[in-house]
Amino acid sequence: MRELERLMLQEDVIRNPDLYQRYAKEHAELKRIAEPYRRFKALREKLLEAESLLEDPDEEIRRMAAEEKERLMEELERVERELKVALLPRDPRDERNVILEIRAGTGGEEAALFAADLFRMYSRYAERKGWKVEVLSSHPTGLGGFKEIVALIQGRGAYSRLKHESGVHRVQRIPITESQGRIHTSTATVAVLPEAEDVEVQVDPRDLKVEVFRASGPGGQHVNKTETAVRITHIPTGIVVQCQDERSQHQNRAKAMKILMARLLELKRRQQEEQIAQERRTQIGTGERSERIRTYNFPQRRVTDHRIGLTLYRLEEVLDGELEEIIEALIAHHQAEALKRMEEA
Repeated sequence: MRELERLMLQEDVIRNPDLYQRYAKEHAELKRIAEPYRRFKALREKLLEAESLLEDPDEEIRRMAAEEKERLMEELERVERELKVALLPRDPRDERNVILEIRAGTGGEEAALFAADLFRMYSRYAERKGWKVEVLSSHPTGLGGFKEIVALIQGRGAYSRLKHESGVHRVQRIPITESQGRIHTSTATVAVLPEAEDVEVQVDPRDLKVEVFRASGPGGQHVNKTETAVRITHIPTGIVVQCQDERSQHQNRAKAMKILMARLLELKRRQQEEQIAQERRTQIGTGERSERIRTYNFPQRRVTDHRIGLTLYRLEEVLDGELEEIIEALIAHHQAEALKRMEEA
């Protein structure tokens, strides 16, 4: 950690934003673990000191030492858990921006209105966090709802905070379209996806089969007496490209490589999109009421997250973006589950 701090102060590193950012990110990751470890060590030393005083001849010192030991053990237990959490494998996507997709589920126009409510809720939460929200696409309805709305949420750690929001959200209320005053149940699906990083294609020359041949024109006439045409096969994917338009082999090879790289890039993007689509299908299910992760009950002003059994009677505040209590509880639950698995392993 000290070595990283030294490197970050070097002039050549400061002048290189990419390198500085890489060192800064690594430093932050180490600091996240080092700080609770230092506190843990300091508390252990204090605890040993307090225990040594339990044998003191002075009764008052023994009493004070016993109280100090009890306090330190409680604090040590808390810091030990914090250290274990810090040591859990981190999701490498946690710091990414988020693609938020909200779609009306069961319930017709009321479901579309609920989708709009959810979008406003997440927008207000993002505003409270200082994040930027950009609508990428939407399909509004006549009454102000959304059949579907997709947005990019840009902010540090956005995915780490919002990734547990994926699933079916259920609302229970009297719709504005209801003339009899009956309570209806509707749903909307939420998918939270990490923004894909720029896709880069790297080709191992050993994966390429390069062939040269004489360029030919219509009817098989030889345009060139030398072997200037180039055919490149990417062996792992079977993609074949060839170029014979230029007069030199070097130029044709360069063009063929550009075409190959573009095709490989497109292939990788398609595979990435399919992976995201599969993740989306896993997250949101079918949109049926029985799959709900959270219920928003208007008559009781109640919000219940069914995964962790958390109920809050602050519906208006939650829909206005006050999600921190729910999000913190979900993160704590998933951390506890991960710790349990780690201890059982």
